[in-house]
Amino acid sequence: MKVKILQYESYLEAIRKSVNSELFQTVWAEVDGKKKDITNRGQYSCAIHVSRILLWFGLVQEIHAMTPGLVKDMKKSGWEKIQKPRLGCVLHWGKTYSNGSENEHVGFYMGDEKAISNNRDSGVPVEHYYSPEKLEAMYWHPKLDEWMGSSRE
Repeated sequence: MKVKILQYESYLEAIRKSVNSELFQTVWAEVDGKKKDITNRGQYSCAIHVSRILLWFGLVQEIHAMTPGLVKDMKKSGWEKIQKPRLGCVLHWGKTYSNGSENEHVGFYMGDEKAISNNRDSGVPVEHYYSPEKLEAMYWHPKLDEWMGSSRE
């Protein structure tokens, strides 16, 4: 029996199945000597959500709690800016003001003008319209092209 993992399809399915998952909701850290959930029960989990999925597939070097660190790691790991969204690309929204603070945001493009990203109110990833006018950048990794090509063979 010959088994070949379809990486691109598995990557997209991991993103789809992350919707409503509490898996990304809590990250414990020691802050000034005290144990603290630095995501505030998922309110600040977008970079955790994206970086964990990317790390599972070997597309970044580590898990990130903040968007700027994730974007830096993505660039170092071979991610490139693209002009048009592609299924599975990473979306990077610039700074927005919400819940009393200003933060950047990341998520995944899933086609049909939809994205999956962490929702600050619910603390879990949700599917939503992707708001292209608010995007800072879109990123694509060449491995995704390789995986797509090997899926067609």
